[in-house]
Order: sequence, then structure tokens, then C-alpha cells
Amino acid sequence: MSTPSFLLSLSFLFLSFLSISLSQQPPKGYLIDCGATSKTAIDDREWLPDEDFISTGSSKNLTVPRLISTFSTVRSFPLQNNLRRKFCYTARVYKGARYLIRTAYYYGGVNGVNFPSPPVFDQIVDGTFWRVVNTTEDYRKGSTSSYEAVFEAKGTTMSVCIASNTYTESDPFISSLEMLLLGDSLYNTTNFDSYALSLVARHSFGHNRSLISYPDDLFDRYWEPYAENVSVIASNNTPSVSGFWNIPPSKIFESALSTDQLEPLELRWPPLSLPNSTYYIALYFADNRDSMLSSSRVLHIHINEVRYISNLEVTSAGAAVFATRWPLEGQTKITLSSAANSNASPLINAGEIFDILRLGGRTHTRDVIALTAMKSSLRNPPLDWNGDPCLPLNYTWTGITCSEGERIRVVTLNLTSMGLSGSLSSSIANLTALTGIWLGNNSLSGTIPNLSSLRLLEVLHLEDNQFNGDIPSSLGEVRSLREL
Repeated sequence: MSTPSFLLSLSFLFLSFLSISLSQQPPKGYLIDCGATSKTAIDDREWLPDEDFISTGSSKNLTVPRLISTFSTVRSFPLQNNLRRKFCYTARVYKGARYLIRTAYYYGGVNGVNFPSPPVFDQIVDGTFWRVVNTTEDYRKGSTSSYEAVFEAKGTTMSVCIASNTYTESDPFISSLEMLLLGDSLYNTTNFDSYALSLVARHSFGHNRSLISYPDDLFDRYWEPYAENVSVIASNNTPSVSGFWNIPPSKIFESALSTDQLEPLELRWPPLSLPNSTYYIALYFADNRDSMLSSSRVLHIHINEVRYISNLEVTSAGAAVFATRWPLEGQTKITLSSAANSNASPLINAGEIFDILRLGGRTHTRDVIALTAMKSSLRNPPLDWNGDPCLPLNYTWTGITCSEGERIRVVTLNLTSMGLSGSLSSSIANLTALTGIWLGNNSLSGTIPNLSSLRLLEVLHLEDNQFNGDIPSSLGEVRSLREL
């Protein structure tokens, strides 16, 4: 069978071509214990309280016994009239760097006896919808839930948001948030200018003990154990893995799934039905036999009967195979078979699969800066004024409408009767795409700023506030203004 045209990029890499020097320090970034009021230490790593990263929601304690500290508190966010609203954690980051974002949840009945099941809600990173959070099945089993993705920082801050939706019946919540800096080489076959990666599964095949994470994985990725009803090869001869772009931990090569003879090895992996989408797939191999034998191990690999790669030679040096854009839907079967020139059975050590997310874009930087300054001048801004003001489109900030297209601008601002107090920042004059401003029936004070730069402004309502001073004569320079 010929290589399918939809496989845009397929690379196989051997350990010998690259040498990377890595320290054993924990990954840089943030470990945030949501709802906590003080720092805690787990395995010599410091978890921070979340008050410096978010200004809304309420901290709640769970009464479930024997919970680790990061799950004993949550931050809960108010659900009001099933409105689509987002509540965002914002952290300073290195622009252009890649970050592993991991959220974790344990419900613990925090919404009370009237809501025995966890709420279902959305996750958003900056202006991109990430995925739906549904922890119902895990909670029924008494388990926690976690979600992971890889995003590139587009600015000096990054926002991770919990967003209520129409299918939410009770207050959304979060237990912990991790934002960890990744190495430059990790997942670098992905164009992070346009896409992000949402983890579907990451398994160490043949490994049936505890989760593999830091310090075995330098970037604190989670490699779950996974054992099929086939032979497991274990070895103390663990190869070095310093040459893989994705730098998997050496521990995943301590065991592998294999067959006793030369017959094909079939895996139902990932162990869930996939929605119709495009996926990034990485598979890892190393011949971990204790002694060097004269036999060769050469593999053909198929995914759902479609050829993935042919004649992959697996040695003690190791190999990794990447498919950057592979369409899948439903159950997935991976078949490894021995090539004609192979006299050793097929094996596999580990695999990762990510859903490829198209980025949702960003509001124009000028408008973001202006609205942030305006928020600071208000004593009680709307609770959802966090994250990207315009995106995703279903989650624009309260009172804001935005333009469409590649250049996203704020075009109207309507905060009538919102009970606002404080002053009206002069930064509002930098929202140069505004056509209408409605701020009436609030308690805003101070002077009215110069709005002459708002050349497109047609409607301005500032009545029933507590402004002082004169009405600026500069309003006469706004030629488009027709209603004051």
C-alpha cells in the first residue's frame, strides 16, 4: 500500500544524530495549588497559592479524607443564568517558549448535596478553546482527572481559563494548574504559530507499575502504565535516550510489549474512541535485550491498516517515529509486523498521541493593553474581565463586542447599569475601533478623558454617573459622533 497523501510529514530519528545536555533541575514554571492560601511542598517541589494569578472565584476546602494537599482545596467560579463566562489564571511567561499546561480536578461534592455529580465545562488557553472538562466518570470511580496540552507563549503573559457553558448545571471549579517550560526541541515538528497540541494518551507499554513522571521525565510529563495481553520484555540494559527530540525518560525503555514469535503485534491504542480530527503520533522503540545478539529487528508499522512506516530498524540505539498530521476517527489499531529480513519479534516501548488544535487567534495588542488599564481604574470590573477580551468568540468579556477576521478589534463597549465605580481611564481613547460606548447609570467619577482619537465613534452615553469638570471640547473633533 502506498503512503497516503494526507501524511504531511513523517520522520524517524535515531539516538546517535543528536546529543543534548540536560540538567536534573525541576522544570521551570508554575505549580499552582488552586484555592490554597499558603505554599506547600510535595516531593521537594513548591506549590504556590493561586491568589497572585487570579482575581475572581472563591476558595473552598474539601472534607474528603486522605486527599493530597493539591486536591484538598479548589477554586470555584460562580454560575449565573447559564451565561458563557470565563475565569482566567494569568501568569508571566517567556514569549516564544513552549509550555506544558496541565489542569487537574477532583470534585469532592463541593457544590453541595443538590449537585452530586461534577459540573461539565470548558477549558480555554488565551483565545483558543482547548477542550471540554468532564470528570463525571473519574469521580464515580473515586479518581482524579487531569488534562494536558502544549502551547507556545504568544506574549509575555499566558491565560488558562475555566469557562462555564450552557451544559453546566453547577459552579465550575479547578484543583490545580501547572505551567511548565519545555525544551526547545520538544514537539518541534509542530507549527506552533498556528497550532497547539492537546494530549489524548501517553503510555509506557509493558510498564505495569506506577506513573512515570519527574524526576524520571525531566519535563514532568506523565507516562501511564499500559499492558496488553501480550508478552512483556523486561531488561536492565536501558539505552541512553539523550538524542530524541522529544527526550522521553529512559525508564520507558526498561520494558516493552512484544510477541513470543515473529507474528504481528496488535495494539488497541489509544484505549478510547477518537473524535474525527487530525492527530500527532509519536512511537518509541529500543532493543533492550541484555546481550547483543546477531539477530536483527526490523518492523513494518500500520495504523488502521494504513502504512505508517516500513523497514524501521530497531537497535539498542533506539528509534522514534513521528507523524505530524494523521487523520483518525473511532477505535485505533496499531499493527507491528516483522519485515522479511528480520529474525526478531516486533516490540514497542511507548507512545504519545495529541489532538492538533488550530489556534483561535488573539485580540489586537493595542486593545488588550487599553482594556487592561481600564480594568485597573475600575474598583469593581466585571468578574470575567480576564484572558483574551474577544476570543473565543463565545466568551467575549461582558459588555464587549468585537470585529471578525484576522485583525480582531473591540468595536463596542456597553456596561450600562453594571454598578461600576472608580474612574474612566484615559486608555479608553486607545480603543480606536470603537463605534459605540454605553457607560450610563453607574457610579464612575473623575473627569471625562479626551476621546478625540476615536474617529469611528458614533454613540457615547455617559449619563447618570458622578463625573466632574467640563464636558471635553475635544468631543467636537469626533466628526462621526451622532448621539451624545
